[in-house]
Amino acid sequence: MEVGGRGLRVSLFVLLVALLAVPLVYKRLTKGPARAGQGSEAMALARYGFHFQEMAKASGIDFVHKAPTLDVKLSHIMEQVASMGAAVSIVDFDRDGWEDIYVVNSGEGSKNALYRNLGNGMFRDVAEEVGLADVNQPGTGVSMGAVWGDYDNDGYEDVFIYKWGKPELYHNDGGKHFTRVTETAGLPKWVNANAAVWLDYDNDGKLDLFLAGYYPEDVDLWHLKTTKIMPNSFEYATNGGRKYLLHNLGGGHFEEVSEKMGIHSRRWTLAAVAADLRGTGYPDLFLANDYGVSELYLNEGGKRFLEAGKQTGVGYAPKSGMNAAVGDILDSGREAIYVSNISEEGVLVQGNNLWVPRPGAPLEKIKYENMANAMGVELGGWSFGAQFGDLNNDGFLDLYLTNGNVSLDQNRSYWYDYSKVAGGNEAIISDAANWPPLDGRSLAGFQHKHVWVNDGAGQFQEVAQMVGVTDVYDGRSVALADFGNRGVLDVVVASQRAPLLLYRNTVAPGRHWIEFELEGSKSNRSAIGAEVRVFWNGRQQLQEVSGGSGFCAQNQRRLHFGLGSAVSVERVEIRWPSGTKQTIQAPAVDQIHKVQEPL
Repeated sequence: MEVGGRGLRVSLFVLLVALLAVPLVYKRLTKGPARAGQGSEAMALARYGFHFQEMAKASGIDFVHKAPTLDVKLSHIMEQVASMGAAVSIVDFDRDGWEDIYVVNSGEGSKNALYRNLGNGMFRDVAEEVGLADVNQPGTGVSMGAVWGDYDNDGYEDVFIYKWGKPELYHNDGGKHFTRVTETAGLPKWVNANAAVWLDYDNDGKLDLFLAGYYPEDVDLWHLKTTKIMPNSFEYATNGGRKYLLHNLGGGHFEEVSEKMGIHSRRWTLAAVAADLRGTGYPDLFLANDYGVSELYLNEGGKRFLEAGKQTGVGYAPKSGMNAAVGDILDSGREAIYVSNISEEGVLVQGNNLWVPRPGAPLEKIKYENMANAMGVELGGWSFGAQFGDLNNDGFLDLYLTNGNVSLDQNRSYWYDYSKVAGGNEAIISDAANWPPLDGRSLAGFQHKHVWVNDGAGQFQEVAQMVGVTDVYDGRSVALADFGNRGVLDVVVASQRAPLLLYRNTVAPGRHWIEFELEGSKSNRSAIGAEVRVFWNGRQQLQEVSGGSGFCAQNQRRLHFGLGSAVSVERVEIRWPSGTKQTIQAPAVDQIHKVQEPL
C-alpha cells in the first residue's frame, strides 16, 4: 500500500494495528450542509468558471434512500455491512431528447424511482406508471444499481438492475412501459453484486453484460447459514463473489462465458468500467476491488481476456477500491483511470489512484503511473463515487468525488475497534461475529465532498466549498448529465440513507461547448464503445460512450465537450465499435449533434 502516494510501502496490518497503541484523533464535523459563505456565486464564476446550486426538491425530486435490514446475526454491525446501495443512472428512456434519472432504493419493499425530465426544469417520478418501481420485493433481494443499454437494438434503452439478490432485466417497450424479461434472459439466479456495465466485447453489434459479485453468490444476507461471510484478508482477499460475462445471443437471450473468456476473479469488486485503453478497437475491463488489488482485463480481439494488472502497474498495491472512471485528463488522446480508496487523517491514508498512461509507451504495451498525489487528487476521505466531466467548459476534464462511510454519533468514532479487525488473522477477519459492535459510532462520517478543477497543465485544484457543493451526507454514486440541454453538466448524487441531490450547474458566459448523441447501425444501437475525438485550436480530446462507470452509476450516453473561448471546431473523428471511421468537418459549436453510424 502506498501511503500519501510518496512511494512509502507499509502493510495495512502494521498501520492499523498501530492504532491500538496510540490515542485516536477524531475530527468532529457538523452534520448537514456546510456553510456556503466561503464563496459567492459571482466569485465562483469569476475564479473557476462555474457554480452549483442544489435544486432537487425545487425540481420535483423528493427521494430518500433506504438501507436494507439484513440477518439479525449482523445487527451489531448492521449500518456498516448495509452501507452500500444508493445508486443513480441517467437515460433518455422515452427518446424525447431530455435526460431522465433512475435512482435505486435498497430497503426491503422500498420503491425505485424514475424521474422523467419534463424539459422545463422539473422532473416527475413515473416509475410506478412504467413498471420500474416495485423491484425490491421481500425474498428477491434489494437494488444496488442499474445500467441502461439497448440490448435488442430496437432504439429504446433497456435496463439491467443488479442487486444483492436476484438480478433483473427489463425491456423498454417504446418508452411507454417496461416488461420484466428476467426469467427468459439466462441471468444468474442470485448475485450479491455492486457493479455492472454494458459493453460489446466482441463487436458483433449486440450489447453484452458484465456483472461483478461482491459477497459470494451462495450467501443470502437475510438468511445466513454462517457468519463467516467477510473477506479473508484486508489486503489480498480472494473469497468474494464471482464475475459474470453474459454474451448476447440475440432474441433476448444471454450465455455466461466468463470462465471461457479468461475471467476468473473472486475478488471483492465494487466498481467496473469498460473502455478501449489500448486503441485496439475492443473494450478492456478494469475492476476496482475492495480489500485487494485492482484488476485490468485486456481484450484480445474479442476472443479472450488477459488479466494484466501487475504488468501494467495497476495491480500491485492492495487498497480499498470503490470507484472506476476513465477520462482524457491531459487532452492527449489517452485515457487515465481514477480509483477511489480510503484516507482518514491520523488513521489510514491509502490515497486514491489516478493511473495515467506513461508518455511515449506504445498503447499495445501500456504502462501506468499513479499520478494522484502529483496532480492533487489523492486525498478524498472515505471515497466512493467519482466521475470525470468538463464542469466549467474550459476544454479540460474536471473530477467530482463523493465520500463518507457511516455517519452516526459524530462525537464517537469506530476507527479504534475497526483496527482490531483489520489487524487480525484470517479467522478473525472473515467471521462477522468477531467484528466489534458499531454501537452507534461513526466511521469516517460527515465528510466534505471534493470537486477538483483541471488547470490543463497537470494540476487539479479543490474547489467544492467555493462552487456550492456543501453536503456531508454519506455519498455513494455520482452521475453527470446536461439536463437542460444548455451545454453544461449538472450533477446528481445518491447518498446512503439520505436525499437524492441535484446540483444545477451555471457556467460563466463566453465558454463554448459541443455535444454528440450517437446511434449505431452496424454497431450496437446505443453506440456503447464508440470513440469521439474533437480537434480544436491545435488540441484534441477523446471521449468514449460508456455503459456504466464510477461507483454504481452511469452518466448520460451523450458526450459533452467544453471548448473554452473557441468559436469553432476543426473536425471530429468517430470510430464506431464496428470499425467504421467517420469524420465530421467543422461542426457547429454550442449545439447537440445527433450522429448515426454510416451504413
